[in-house]
Amino acid sequence: MELFNSYSFIGCEHSFEDSDIVMFGAPFDGTCSFRPGSRFAGYRIRVESFGLETYSPYLDKDLLDKKVCDSGDLELPFGNKHRVLDMIYDYSKQIVEANKKPLMIGGEHLVSISTIKALYEKHKDLVILHFDAHTDLRDDYMGEPLSHATVIKRAWDLLGDNKIYQFGIRSGLKDEFNWANEGHTHLNKFDTSTLKDVVEKIKDKPVYVTIDLDILDPSIFPGTGTPEPGGITFKEMMDAIKLMSNLNIVGADVVELAPDYDPTGVSTAVACKIIREMLLCL
Repeated sequence: MELFNSYSFIGCEHSFEDSDIVMFGAPFDGTCSFRPGSRFAGYRIRVESFGLETYSPYLDKDLLDKKVCDSGDLELPFGNKHRVLDMIYDYSKQIVEANKKPLMIGGEHLVSISTIKALYEKHKDLVILHFDAHTDLRDDYMGEPLSHATVIKRAWDLLGDNKIYQFGIRSGLKDEFNWANEGHTHLNKFDTSTLKDVVEKIKDKPVYVTIDLDILDPSIFPGTGTPEPGGITFKEMMDAIKLMSNLNIVGADVVELAPDYDPTGVSTAVACKIIREMLLCL
């Protein structure tokens, strides 16, 4: 598998063989329905990560005490989403079969399905915690079943009912909300208020966390493809991560930073900090 890595995320310089966690980038935004550009997130995140410390005062943990490999970005072909998803799946499978935990940087949200599939094949009782502004529960988007607007529906195709918990959702078709409320997913509109009870409920399960950064209010995080007003604050995101820190998280992703829409660099800095915290949770 070809990967490109000119920088590593701060504190993530271990080799693949020596690591417990493998971070990699999936620079694909080929089904983006509004503003493309998330393919550039991985490189910018790695460069800007050196504005961070390796120590998290939120979790009282340090990346230097972890064994993390940043293996770089997958070299993905343009215009062939099926091949792209297969390549992400193959690399995720390599990580999982080596008994390591993947953390993927998107890219658009569709890339999550490949890593979810690789982990589901190992953990049949896998639970997904989904943080997002959007439902992502369409069966298709403009006739396409594989889209960043359908990714959680495709995850449901694998896991089935009562395995997916959604937080921060404030945008989607009425049919998507109705479908979720029929008992297919557990959907928490607007915020993360039910997360504490969910964490208690699933504490013995293997968990995959997928964070679409547009869950954050665009006043905090404008650098994304589909900004949606009414989002949570950065502190609320940190509180959510802290609540999840004692779960059995077997994999995670952080997606949908489109750095060029925020020339201040603040969105990238926010993404870096969330990634640091998620690495420390794994």
